[in-house]
Amino acid sequence: MPSYLLLIPFLPLASFVITLLLGRRMGSRCHWLPIITVLVSLVCAIKAFFEVLHGNIVNQDLYTWISSGSLKVSVGFLVDQLTAVMLIVVTSISSLVHIYSVGYMKGEEGYYRFFSYLSLFTFSMLMLVLGNNFLQLFFGWEAVGLSSYLLIGFYYEKVSAADAGKKAFIVNRIGDFGFILGLFLVFVTFGTLHYEPIFANAEQAVGQSFAIFGMHFDLPTAMALLLMCGALGKSAQIPLHVWLPDAMEGPTPVSALIHAATMVTAGVFLIARCNPLFELSSLAMNVVTVIGAVTCLFAATIALVQTDIKRVVAYSTLSQLAYMFMACGVGAYSAGIFHLFTHAFFKALLFLGCGSIILAMHHEQEVGSMGGLRKYMPITYVTFLIATLSISGVPGLAGFYSKDEILAMAFASHVATGKFAWFIGTLVAFLTALYSFRLFFLIFHGKFRGTAEQKAHLRESPPVVTVPLLLLAVGAVGAGWFGVPEILGGDNHWSHFLGPVLGHPEVHLGYLTESLLMSVSVLAGVGGILLAWYMYIDQPALPAELAARFPRVYRLLHNKYYVDEFYIRFLVEPIKEFSRVLDRIVDTNIIELVVNGVPRLIGALAAKARKLQDGLLPHYLTWMGGSALFLFVWMFTR
Repeated sequence: MPSYLLLIPFLPLASFVITLLLGRRMGSRCHWLPIITVLVSLVCAIKAFFEVLHGNIVNQDLYTWISSGSLKVSVGFLVDQLTAVMLIVVTSISSLVHIYSVGYMKGEEGYYRFFSYLSLFTFSMLMLVLGNNFLQLFFGWEAVGLSSYLLIGFYYEKVSAADAGKKAFIVNRIGDFGFILGLFLVFVTFGTLHYEPIFANAEQAVGQSFAIFGMHFDLPTAMALLLMCGALGKSAQIPLHVWLPDAMEGPTPVSALIHAATMVTAGVFLIARCNPLFELSSLAMNVVTVIGAVTCLFAATIALVQTDIKRVVAYSTLSQLAYMFMACGVGAYSAGIFHLFTHAFFKALLFLGCGSIILAMHHEQEVGSMGGLRKYMPITYVTFLIATLSISGVPGLAGFYSKDEILAMAFASHVATGKFAWFIGTLVAFLTALYSFRLFFLIFHGKFRGTAEQKAHLRESPPVVTVPLLLLAVGAVGAGWFGVPEILGGDNHWSHFLGPVLGHPEVHLGYLTESLLMSVSVLAGVGGILLAWYMYIDQPALPAELAARFPRVYRLLHNKYYVDEFYIRFLVEPIKEFSRVLDRIVDTNIIELVVNGVPRLIGALAAKARKLQDGLLPHYLTWMGGSALFLFVWMFTR
């Protein structure tokens, strides 16, 4: 195996260990080692990408990890087209976030600890995407969960941050339980956990079923749906979406790294990687499509009324991830990964732009206290505008090409729910432009609504913050040019590159139909932008009037459809009450009865027995004689 491939994950691992152990002694210079190692990983990832581009695929084991009976699992790397794309995404975004964090986290207590956690997260995500088997993927999967827990709860003395970290960890465990069951089923079916033999023999599962408690289940459908459970947790799709908005309690660079570009895309990566298994079940494909469509609309409507700058972008992330799910659900896996790639740049740019704004606002996050920042923060203004235009699907920018391909593939799909996904996706394109430009106008236009102290603090962020914004802006514009469709004069190099791994459904929409679909998508985005301008620039009093006129709708959206309250009322509280009852019955009356009761019984018997030891010889002789007589009678009367 080429040595440069080993450097990609293990340099961040070494950085994590050294920075955690020695970072306190390094002081304010502790960021240099994490930054240098992740930049070297980026260079190696770029080299790996070009090697794959020239047809050099690597699938090699390093050493045997587990050998127990028929279970044999190795630590190995699979570097194909899909892995190459993910390596570029993870290392490039992570590098920029590392650099950005030098300015954003300056002076924070636990500065070295933050950078060590960033390195751990980068290592975990790289091991996830590099693995050539399910168990190694699961190791990276769980390590990413641990890293996110540490980073979300970085401000551990802040109750809301600590609770958000626990919430993310627990909700993901629910999805991972289904994922583990899926891995068990995969191993029982194929006798291995390595990708290559499983995907090569996937057709063997067709027509097989199994029974539990007399109920019969289709094997391919069960495998796909159980694996999907893990994807729902990591990518925060309904019903396991509730952790992601709360995770904004972590530092803003964490939001960009974990919740925009890498960790949350792991679920999409899993489904794309397992496409040979998902293709065996039309039911599983339809379930993925419907969940994606519902989450897409659900999150977009909530984002319309949120007032915390990071929560708006968080719900935007939920919605964009749902686009990727819809793409995978209709069989357009390469389109889903294409949107994953473009989304990484414009969403990381949005989050880091939010961080620049929060710094300027002296850590104020409510958009109601902002306004008119354009003249104070010109670089942040321009880069934020580029990201907002990109996510709104404006032609020529990255988001336009990837979103348009998803909508076209959904419309042309033979999956039963394809047209439904196209309709929801087009509607959400309008809503995305509306809430994105709502946020943009409230932040940068109009009058400043903050305090005099905040206004005095307003200034552009330092270069260590703005340079990553400018580099991400280049990606937010040009990342989509790899997949320019033929109708616009391109050759869709993206689909050709990923085709050997993910395939690409044959679609024959015709020039007129494809032009109409593209026009509808663009008009939806433009319509959302114009409506946002009308509501927040031309008629700024209109949003408050609409909220007053439709208070129930506003409360429903502002309170996120009361899903958290529903879970607390019907899941969390009943489980806590059941646990209290179980504690009283099992812990108090059974466990404590045994643990504490047995010693008390022994003590009571010992207290009685001690009275026999009175030190009087006649008493001892009486006991000895009586015992001997008892034994003599017992032996001769048997």
